[in-house]
Amino acid sequence: MKIRKGDEVIILAGKDKGATGKVLRVDPRADRVVVEGINIITKNIKADAQRAGKESGRVQVEAPIHVSNVALVEKGQPVRIGYEFDEDGNKVRVTRPRKSRAAAGRKGGKESASDD
Repeated sequence: MKIRKGDEVIILAGKDKGATGKVLRVDPRADRVVVEGINIITKNIKADAQRAGKESGRVQVEAPIHVSNVALVEKGQPVRIGYEFDEDGNKVRVTRPRKSRAAAGRKGGKESASDD
């Protein structure tokens, strides 16, 4: 999965199409991501012993959205992600149309403390 926690993404399909947000959680097994402020649902919460001090009621939370419906955003436009190896042999994410490493975020593979 090329989308990671903390990435800024744009929604490509669904009721929130065109909105942008930050990825809060990633579930690679289900191919789903949770994006801040996107796909809001209302859950009915029941008060019980495990939620001591909390009342029952309705709570609005972000629901997961399929990873195919989001894309990394760079300068307000959706971009595709690829991988390349830099001169030190580290695997890094790059954006495909622009070949930019800045928006691709963190590095993977063999990292060293001096890279940051």
